Amino acid sequence: MNDVVIVTGASSGIGAATARLLGAAHASVVVNYKSSQSQAERVVADVIAAGGKAVAIQADMGNEADIVRLFEETDRAFGPLTGLVNNAGMNGSALRSLQDYTFKETMDILAVNTAGVLIACREAVNRMSTTRGGKGGSIVNVSSIGALTGSPGRFIHYAGSKGAVDSMTVGIAVEVARQGIRVNAIRPGTVDTPIHDKVGQRDRVMRASADIPLGRPGRPEEVAETIVWLLSDKASLAAFTARKRDAKAAFKAQKAVSSRGQFGEGASERGHPRRRHGPVWSTQRRCRCVAAHFPTM
Repeated sequence: MNDVVIVTGASSGIGAATARLLGAAHASVVVNYKSSQSQAERVVADVIAAGGKAVAIQADMGNEADIVRLFEETDRAFGPLTGLVNNAGMNGSALRSLQDYTFKETMDILAVNTAGVLIACREAVNRMSTTRGGKGGSIVNVSSIGALTGSPGRFIHYAGSKGAVDSMTVGIAVEVARQGIRVNAIRPGTVDTPIHDKVGQRDRVMRASADIPLGRPGRPEEVAETIVWLLSDKASLAAFTARKRDAKAAFKAQKAVSSRGQFGEGASERGHPRRRHGPVWSTQRRCRCVAAHFPTM
């Protein structure tokens, strides 16, 4: 693998596991972090030891200027980008009911989990699009099973931010499918990562095991395997994964995308098909795919 991949939020958990696995595939990996520099540098060392190249770059994924700088520094460090893993995310500090949500915390979460993902995709597409001189590539957005459950009594604002990731994954994937870029999302359930410690839920991970068929939570390395597969040419037919109710309309909308513009000749934004229930389809009619799920409650 001669890929150049940015992994956001890669100092621990799923992001770190993904970076290490990419290193084993001899990729050049940008280990993004916000504040955990020492942890990020350890991940860099692991990537290099595994046979890859790596550099740690600090950037707050809830800040547009930082995101733009992250991509510019990647250009200088490794050259043309071929992959992006939007893994960085944040959650509330404690479980809460609806009446306990605050506007500030909600907007902070949306900045990283939703707006940051969109801006990072924008920067990646600007570099990878074959219509802009790029060589194509792949984007994997890390959503959450909470996008489907809504996470009542826990983190509705977090769940909402991940629901937006699902929707954006469909929209972006359809828009750039003919520009040599594949966009997919995964929805991990209960995975044993440090995020549970940050929100005081370490015991929940173990309690949830009783309701998981495997009898245990997922491991970051297991999720990373799926991410790295989606980045690779082995997943060349996987054009997007999304919630079932959105995908049929998205597939129809894809037909309107042409080299002449976003909506194609004779199409308009108002002319997009109405949403209907249906199976999940890739942008190639013969391939039926489903969103990647992992163990959950």
